[in-house]
Amino acid sequence: MSNIRNIPVITMRSAVVFPVSNFPISVGRERTIKAVEHALEDDKLLAIFTQKDAELEIPTHDDLYEYGVLVRVVKTRKMPHNKRSVVLQGLSRVKMLEATDADGYLNAKIEIFEEDEFERQSLEQKRLHLQELAQKVFDLSPQIPSDASFLIRSTANNANKLSDIVALQVAFSTKEKQELLSMVNVEERVDKLIGFLGKELQVLELSTKIQSKVKGEMDKAQREYFLREQLKAIQKELDEGDEPTDENEDLKQKIAAAKMPEEAEKTAKKELSRMKKMNPSSAEYTVSRTYLDWLVELPWSIETEDNLNIKQAEEILDEDHFGLEKVKKRIIEYLAVRKLRNNLKGPILCLVGPPGVGKTSLAKSVSRAMGRKMTRMSLGGVRDESEIRGHRRTYIGSMPGKIIKSLKRIQSNNPVFVLDEIDKLGSDNRGDPSSALLEVLDPEQNDTFQDHYLDVPFDLSKIMFIATANQLGTIPGPLRDRMEVIEISGYTLEEKLQIAKRYVIPEQVEEHGISMDDVSFPDDGIRFLIESYTREAGVRSLKREIGALCRAVAKEVASETLDAQMVMTTEKIEELRGPVVFFNEIAERTDVSGVATGMAWTAVGGDILFIEATMMKGKGNMKLSGSLGDVMKESVSVASSFLRSTAEEWGIDPKIFETTDFHIHVPSGSIPKDGPSAGVTMLTALVSLLTGLPIDSKLSMTGEATLRGAVLPVGGIKGKVLAAHRAGIKRIILPAKNRKDLPEIPKEIQDELEFHFCSKMQEVLHIAFGKENLEKKRAELLVKLQNSAEKEE
Repeated sequence: MSNIRNIPVITMRSAVVFPVSNFPISVGRERTIKAVEHALEDDKLLAIFTQKDAELEIPTHDDLYEYGVLVRVVKTRKMPHNKRSVVLQGLSRVKMLEATDADGYLNAKIEIFEEDEFERQSLEQKRLHLQELAQKVFDLSPQIPSDASFLIRSTANNANKLSDIVALQVAFSTKEKQELLSMVNVEERVDKLIGFLGKELQVLELSTKIQSKVKGEMDKAQREYFLREQLKAIQKELDEGDEPTDENEDLKQKIAAAKMPEEAEKTAKKELSRMKKMNPSSAEYTVSRTYLDWLVELPWSIETEDNLNIKQAEEILDEDHFGLEKVKKRIIEYLAVRKLRNNLKGPILCLVGPPGVGKTSLAKSVSRAMGRKMTRMSLGGVRDESEIRGHRRTYIGSMPGKIIKSLKRIQSNNPVFVLDEIDKLGSDNRGDPSSALLEVLDPEQNDTFQDHYLDVPFDLSKIMFIATANQLGTIPGPLRDRMEVIEISGYTLEEKLQIAKRYVIPEQVEEHGISMDDVSFPDDGIRFLIESYTREAGVRSLKREIGALCRAVAKEVASETLDAQMVMTTEKIEELRGPVVFFNEIAERTDVSGVATGMAWTAVGGDILFIEATMMKGKGNMKLSGSLGDVMKESVSVASSFLRSTAEEWGIDPKIFETTDFHIHVPSGSIPKDGPSAGVTMLTALVSLLTGLPIDSKLSMTGEATLRGAVLPVGGIKGKVLAAHRAGIKRIILPAKNRKDLPEIPKEIQDELEFHFCSKMQEVLHIAFGKENLEKKRAELLVKLQNSAEKEE
């Protein structure tokens, strides 16, 4: 039965209500409040319809579902923010026929469906079936409130209300609930619900079965094990094919495929046998499984094929780096021997040189030339031995060392392996990493390197190790003995020029988003930039300076103010980079007696240093300043003793050492200085001070002095000579035994310098002051001493 009437309408954004009981709602939209107020003034009846689009603020007839519910307003209460709480009582289903706006709210013509008074016998059987299914589903589902079962029992004799209660409680979507609401025929609605509840009951019973099965087999603390067992049970019930692959069988296949050495394979099989007997939920099982994963994933038999085309390798090395002939020659020699003898062990090279000379980038070129993969490990600040050899498996969270980790990551047993900053290894109570590296870098034993975690030998002999260091002195002797040291002292001006033109400028231009049409670097400009704004052995500062110039061009291009190509002349560079940073100060520093120019080698390359000496009345004391190390202080002491013992030979009165105090200073006092190579310079500065003879400003020297006046050889000759050349030096004094180092210096530098090789301090002083000048001073002293003796008589 049904009747038609006009009634105010309120809308729900997404909820669907059923005509079964009292329920509260909160209303806040102005149209809804007006509809409620109109109902309160009339017969308290309203019609509720659900919106098709929940986001609509003012829905129309077409925006609402066709079927809704007739309700009576039972109670209202005002809430904060102009809202109201309204308690409604569901009465019956309604169908919207048409709707219009009336006095600020929606008013609709609706058809009201009255409940049938009598139900057929067939519906009675379906009602009982629905009640039984609903009771089971409500009992098994944790989402349905417990009082829902009471509602089922209270409406058990009314199929219409029973179906609406079930529809309201079971987790339908809005669309499905609206579909049930539109089913005016009770029997059709009951059939729909019976079908849905039957499927839902199967799912809930299966879930309960899985939960019960897994819960009985698991430890409460093992959540991960519970999830795995639950997954297995679900796959079995769904009949999704075979059981998941047995991981023990999977590991067995991986062990066979890894092609391990016999000892490693035996260990892996033994560990797998132990793991099979363990409970998968135990901690020991996880440790064993992780260990086996490491064993099977290491590249025991995976290696890359070397590029044995010698000519092609030479071309690649020349293409990537300018100069560095000694390193390139060594790599080509290795490839040549490897081509003739396939089982050659990988060389262990140590590239020593100041920052920015291309040590690490050279390793990348070697990798490309040989066709090998490359991996890198930074050793700077490493203090823990386990970072090299790994942790023993007895520790929680133990892992292999970085050597094994790197090989696993790149999946090759013959890569180019770069050990960066090997001179900066440390040691403390956690062990000595440099000692751990002995086994890694010893060609006679690295074919059986044993990581503490793996505890089986791994062959490292096929790896080409390239270590890099800034200075050789800080590398422990035993470790240094295992490597082939190649020193890279630095670049000459012309080499820097070529590196800038070939590599740095194109790279920086591209990196800053401009092109060579926007900027050009003439040779004079590059030379000016190198000489006036950088003072280094490498090209790192030069790269930064060129980058700064490119940024200036990029700014002009981006702001569209660049009219023509910007040419980096000396004037333009000084305009963009400011005043010159480095300039030749040798002449003004050495134009007085008592100042000598020495040469030193530092971690950042060669450099020149000035030795200044002065004297004042005193008692023969010697004061030193300039942050000098112990070795350099001893050089001062040796020079002073030699000078006092031979003073008359240089025209110096020996008595002056009893009445005079001396002060020797090496400027740039904040920078620590040490080494024996300043002994010759110290002595020359003191002789200059005491004789009053200035030293040629274009002359610099290096060498270790002895008490007997011998000049001993020193190291770092190439770096020192290059630094002196950069500073404008023209004449250089070197120890005679350092003549062998001369071929390392580029030919064009040799042609611009005059070298003097000395084995005695007498030779050094004769070159520094002129033999005739010293003889003149000696003659003057003899006359002075003779006159003094005559006066005393």
